[in-house]
Amino acid sequence: QVQLVESGGGLVQPGGSLRLSCAASGFTLDYYTIDWFRQAPGKEREGVSCISSSDNSTYYADSVKGRFTISRDNAKNPVYLQMNTLKPEDTAVYYCNARSAWGDYWGQGTQVTVSS
Repeated sequence: QVQLVESGGGLVQPGGSLRLSCAASGFTLDYYTIDWFRQAPGKEREGVSCISSSDNSTYYADSVKGRFTISRDNAKNPVYLQMNTLKPEDTAVYYCNARSAWGDYWGQGTQVTVSS
């Protein structure tokens, strides 16, 4: 069964950190470009970060640049989104998307809440 699963969300105080994971079952992530998106209540889904399949080049939205880091180690490991210095405005459901010529997959999302 082909599946993409996010994990690592939770409740954290402002200034804290979380590490989200995007793991695949039924396929490997090495040939897939991975995007992280987020959607806050009442707002449109926005792209947060991306790591390419070709050269592992990365992209960050201006709102998270310098605070978030996307990474992957190899095909079998998850893709991570390290989130530091979290702010209340980072509160959202975070989704990962794996896309390539072979398919386009979405996870179910993981909730991140930044609040004191």
